[in-house]
Amino acid sequence: MPDQNPSLPATERPRVPRQAGADNGSARTGVSRRRLLGTAGATGLVLGAAGAAAGYAAAAPDDVTPLTSLGARRATFHGKHQPGITEPLQARGHLIAFDLAPGAGRTEAAALLRRWSTTAERLMAGEPAAHGDTDVARDAGPSSLTITFGFGHSFFDRTGLQKQRPAALDPLPAFSSDRLDTARSNGDLWVQIGADDALVAFHALRAIQKDAGSAARVRWQMNGFNRSPGATAHPMTARNLMGQVDGTGNPRPTDPDFDRRIFVPADGTPSWMANGSYAVVRRIRMLLDDWEKLSLAQQENVIGRRKSDGAPLTGGTETTEMDLEKTDRDGEYVIPVNAHARITRPDQNGGAAMLRRSFSYHDGYDPDGTPDAGLLFICWQADPLRGFVPVQRKLDRGDALSPYIRHEASGLFAVPGGAAKGEYVGQRLLEA
Repeated sequence: MPDQNPSLPATERPRVPRQAGADNGSARTGVSRRRLLGTAGATGLVLGAAGAAAGYAAAAPDDVTPLTSLGARRATFHGKHQPGITEPLQARGHLIAFDLAPGAGRTEAAALLRRWSTTAERLMAGEPAAHGDTDVARDAGPSSLTITFGFGHSFFDRTGLQKQRPAALDPLPAFSSDRLDTARSNGDLWVQIGADDALVAFHALRAIQKDAGSAARVRWQMNGFNRSPGATAHPMTARNLMGQVDGTGNPRPTDPDFDRRIFVPADGTPSWMANGSYAVVRRIRMLLDDWEKLSLAQQENVIGRRKSDGAPLTGGTETTEMDLEKTDRDGEYVIPVNAHARITRPDQNGGAAMLRRSFSYHDGYDPDGTPDAGLLFICWQADPLRGFVPVQRKLDRGDALSPYIRHEASGLFAVPGGAAKGEYVGQRLLEA
């Protein structure tokens, strides 16, 4: 969870004092409203500049507005795990993949990860980048910013570290719903950026891209969003662009087996992945025009949960256990056998589980008016062959949701554990 940090510096927001009698000043001086409006075009810019300067000069030195709790929230860069995995969903997200430049290898990659780690630590603390900061986030606090780094399968070939490549990073199998664009898939390096402020998130994205310099070039980049914190009366599970509550049943850090399912153990192999995780990234297009033609009852049967509150169709609340054996008066299962929520349950997949932490996206419209929108699906697990793959294979065989989605891009990345103070992310791999 992001740390609350009341010691962060406050942002000054001087208030322009309102002058008494300002509303009727033109009447007192005998200047008519028409005459005043007539001269505005000639003098407005000058008056505006003078008024602003006077307002700042008149502001009392102690007239300071502290950051709201939203802006002051701060995640920690250094730690056992990298940030951006167990923190709450952020309102804005950017995913970006890089390929190392021709001729760049292990030395250049190490220097790049060192630069990136320095920048991430500073930005996550609400500080400017060390060099060439763009000032985009100058007025904001950290705003729950997290920056997460991972390595793709091809990274190990480019750096001569093939012997250190984890078996868990083997390419994902093909699935029937795949319509993958190779130009927007995979990559040597992957960076996930999340924040509760759009400018803070973009500022980080730009800083990371600038830091890449001549060592790496952008392969693909995607932008996402979630509901803003505080937009609902109380905290609740996110909704996706189909209007469904999305994230029910996620493993919780308080679960006794959470670490075992999500993170590589401290004594796992390879040793440089200790306390790390594997991220599966999928750009899943939602065929919203087709989905929205379904009735509410049909949509709920596809998912197996009520659209209003995410509760299972067998009753209760969002967190109520599904009764998979419950039937209706006709002897049919209340939760259909091909309902998405039934198929994805861990107990229906040999205990396979993953931590879903996704962003919605909307990239405009196709020429025929079809929305290019859906989910930037990101899931975390200790081993994708025991997490994502078995669940997706089962979905592939008969998920009622499959006709309404299309997987258009894919990536799998090894995300090492967090950097200790004085270390950079990936140092235990690159300097072994």
